[in-house]
Amino acid sequence: MPRTGASPTAGSPARALPPAGQMLGGVALLYLSMWCLATLDASGKWAMAQGAPLVLVSWMRYVVHVVLVALLIVPLRGLSVLKPRQLRDQLLRGLVMLAATLMFFSTLRYLPQAEATAIVFLAPLLVLAAAPWVLKEPPRLSRWVAAGVGFAGVLIVIRPGSGLHPVGVLCGLVTACLFAGQFIATRRLAGENPFTTLLWSGGVGAVGMSLILPFTLASGLPAIARLGTLEWLVLVSTGISGGLGHLLQIQAYRNAPASMLAPFAYLQITCAATLGWLIWSHFPGPLTWLGIGITCGSGVVIAVLEWRRQRAA
Repeated sequence: MPRTGASPTAGSPARALPPAGQMLGGVALLYLSMWCLATLDASGKWAMAQGAPLVLVSWMRYVVHVVLVALLIVPLRGLSVLKPRQLRDQLLRGLVMLAATLMFFSTLRYLPQAEATAIVFLAPLLVLAAAPWVLKEPPRLSRWVAAGVGFAGVLIVIRPGSGLHPVGVLCGLVTACLFAGQFIATRRLAGENPFTTLLWSGGVGAVGMSLILPFTLASGLPAIARLGTLEWLVLVSTGISGGLGHLLQIQAYRNAPASMLAPFAYLQITCAATLGWLIWSHFPGPLTWLGIGITCGSGVVIAVLEWRRQRAA
């Protein structure tokens, strides 16, 4: 899913472009992060298929994430990295991100990974379309057209006869809206240290799931008791792949501007489709690929247009 610590391309300030080699390094790091995040999604889907409750998967994802990131970041950046300048916005982003995580894992219970990822890719297009109201940015027809075309692509993916579970489709659309909210919250934290945001988002999720877990664990104890060593290792890996994915994203956006990297974020669909094929032998059909291509293509085109506007500025 497109869980990025960087903001969408809308309204990003213009700045001098770094050297070509550095930008290519940013693209490579971004693609590595896409593989990590797609692995997180696949691991969570597989663990739930083996009987792990949703709340346990989410709890492990956040607790391992925040422990790993804290061990890697705090010794290098010092304790000051734990102190946010915008506490309320950090809490808001963390809560929205937690809700999006729970909803996307719910989506993965019903839908193949590639299709679920394609639906969620509506999120950045929704932000661009709503930018005049939620981000107070000038209205642009190109953004609204891109959002409309992207939604048309999603309609092809979820078309009648596609075989997709309606509950999963609904969860996917809600997830896209939640991730759009997460992107907007990230924009409000543009002046914050990205490592601080990463730690606080993981911390809010870990605390939130720790509060929820005792009230929901009892019904899932029989299933948890049947989990073996492999299942527990996969559960731990969700936090590792999630934490590493976000760290790689931060480094990617430090090497190259967000407007340049935005089109490459859609390559995550190739990661999701590959893992879905390797693990579940599921590969999207031609019509589904057409819808995925339309959605991703609209995002790539608008990202390139935004990048060219910034360069012209």
